[in-house]
Amino acid sequence: MLSARSLYREILDNDYAFRLFCSIAASGEAQGGWENGRIAALVPEAQRELAPKISRHGADEDKHGRIFSALLHRRGLHPLPVPPEADYTMLLERAGIGLAHVRLLGDEPLTEQDIVTYLSHSRVTEQRASEQMAMLTKYFGDHPDVGKAVRMISHDEDNHLSYCHEELLRLAREGHGRTIQRILHECSLAEIRIYRDVSLAVTAHMGRILGWGRTKAVLLRLGIHATYGYERFGGRRRMVTLAMPKRRDAMGGPAPATSEAA
Repeated sequence: MLSARSLYREILDNDYAFRLFCSIAASGEAQGGWENGRIAALVPEAQRELAPKISRHGADEDKHGRIFSALLHRRGLHPLPVPPEADYTMLLERAGIGLAHVRLLGDEPLTEQDIVTYLSHSRVTEQRASEQMAMLTKYFGDHPDVGKAVRMISHDEDNHLSYCHEELLRLAREGHGRTIQRILHECSLAEIRIYRDVSLAVTAHMGRILGWGRTKAVLLRLGIHATYGYERFGGRRRMVTLAMPKRRDAMGGPAPATSEAA
């Protein structure tokens, strides 16, 4: 039976597929950690109260990268190079989602508009991350090897999404509402296209590794395109709406002391 659970089970049970999956995930999380760390260092004075929250966000992403690397290490595996066509974070950056790396490499403070852009882009990408980790938790939250890792990461991603909602609502009250909505719509359109392209690329790689037949590969590609169509014509609404989250001040205070053992 062709289902998300069965597909992820195939990946989990095959060392080479698992290496590729964890390598892609670890690379993306490490990149996110670096970006958030630089943004925290360059926050403008008017938004300095955000710096500890952005810093904690970056620390969480770094932690997630280490967790995926630890999952590989536990199975005696080494990371693989990430195929460029499957590098979600790199493709996002090339499409202008997130602040330009050339800007983050400098020492000039960011502007308030930069912070609005950063949080708007994060609100879209954290929606995707939260949903993906919720799905993995549903299927593998009790798995003896990866369950603890996916539960921990899922909890963090939910916190990140809550923080984006809360801070964007604050900025909207301060007069940035129209700008936020414009960026959310532009960013969501770009993100769903990139997510489709990366999904197709990863599926192609996994198909070759796992020996999927033509029928299975075609059905998966059709499913990816159908998901894109749904998101393009209405499903992405979940990425552009703002609502006060149940988890208030989700990124306030120091990160909780938790074991990073995968």
